[in-house]
Amino acid sequence: MALNFPFTAIVAQDEMKLAIALSTIEPSIGGVLIFGDRGTGKSTTIRSLAALLPPMKVVTGCPYHCDPGAPTLCFACEARKAAGDKLKANLVPVPVVDMPLGATEDRVVGALDIEKALSQGVKVFEPGLLAKANRGYLYIDEVNLLEDHLVDLLIDVSASGENVVEREGLSIRHPARFVLIGSGNPEEGELRPQMLDRFGLSVEVRTPQDLAHRIDIIKRRDAFERDPVAFLAQYEDSENEFKEKILSSRKRLARVTIGDDVLTLATKLCAQLGTDGLRGELTLMRGMRALAAFDGARKATAEHLKRLAPLALRHRLRRNPLDDSSSTTRVERVLADFF
Repeated sequence: MALNFPFTAIVAQDEMKLAIALSTIEPSIGGVLIFGDRGTGKSTTIRSLAALLPPMKVVTGCPYHCDPGAPTLCFACEARKAAGDKLKANLVPVPVVDMPLGATEDRVVGALDIEKALSQGVKVFEPGLLAKANRGYLYIDEVNLLEDHLVDLLIDVSASGENVVEREGLSIRHPARFVLIGSGNPEEGELRPQMLDRFGLSVEVRTPQDLAHRIDIIKRRDAFERDPVAFLAQYEDSENEFKEKILSSRKRLARVTIGDDVLTLATKLCAQLGTDGLRGELTLMRGMRALAAFDGARKATAEHLKRLAPLALRHRLRRNPLDDSSSTTRVERVLADFF
């Protein structure tokens, strides 16, 4: 099994690490979009996510990772129950699935198992990447280069939480609820507004300009590549400590409150920036709650709103032909008026 660079060994890029941490505490935030320069650790950071997630309980043998405690199960588990099979449960790592650029629609949604169809003459569904990512994370590198039909498909599945496959005489419907994480370089292409809106948080990463940080990054990367086992051992304590912080934040999340004064401020901020719909406010509310839990607080405050607003709102702004400043600058300008 390939060893991943430890999350806590990543230098700088604090905003990216915070956004990913918040998505593990409150998955309903809606995923993370990471745009920025090549070689800034985007993919490395996301792949290091798997080590931070506690294992989850699933129905043994279920290709969709059904939760044995859920009120409804997938068609495969229901069929096993109907046949008198007593379903067992076991713990598995939370899936972090890579969706490669150039993946076919069959690979993404699943298709007929041709081998069984030819050798046994039976129609059996071969689950795709959406099935593997259910209850976990789906990572798309170069998300802005994704073909339009796959973007449409992901928008539909993200909205419904289900993958519906109708082909070759098969009619399959299975759960597909996952946290979507996308990365890319904006110079290589833009993302469609409908897809942008599906991401809860967005992060802009830049090549570090601090010389000490740059030296630290290349030294750590070199040490990892020379001896990954020893390097991972060096960061074992900090990884466990961060994992514990995520777990305690999850437990604290349900008790975090947000006052009407802070929600009113969030709503005014969205109105001032002219964001479409109410997804901005919803993301701010969920994100503030997760951020407060991460900070060990029982109540989300205006300070949490101030820290979260650029991540939750910068990708929701319309283009303004009279203002060529970046969306981050526009959010910060309005925040300065509010605080």
